[in-house]
Amino acid sequence: INEKNRDEVHEEIKQSVMQMLKQSLRPEFINRIDEIILFHALTKDDIRQIVRLQFKNVQELLEKHGIKAELTDAAAEHLAEIGYDPAFGARPLKRIMQKELVNPLSKKILEGSFKKEIPITIGFKEKNLDFDQ
Repeated sequence: INEKNRDEVHEEIKQSVMQMLKQSLRPEFINRIDEIILFHALTKDDIRQIVRLQFKNVQELLEKHGIKAELTDAAAEHLAEIGYDPAFGARPLKRIMQKELVNPLSKKILEGSFKKEIPITIGFKEKNLDFDQ
């Protein structure tokens, strides 16, 4: 779709949304709407990039405590796959990363399973993330 056609499609969609709002909301609420903003669903590639960005945040937090960690491509792909939901954007991914990555990693660190001077490699084995040093 070229730029002009995309703008026309967006305008048609906005008009459709406004018509639906008029059917279901009272006029005083509709008057409070300043603008309708359309968002495109995230792609799997977008989710993969978000996994990497979120993991950088985890790395920075770990490095403040003298711990280095790396995420393999297979582990990143696994997180992106199970965290992908085009209807809900990146929210499920954030919960998945907390449950599958951050919580188990934190638990292992608190248990003393890792030495600070040796980097932690987070991989993917047998349908689960694997934390190895």
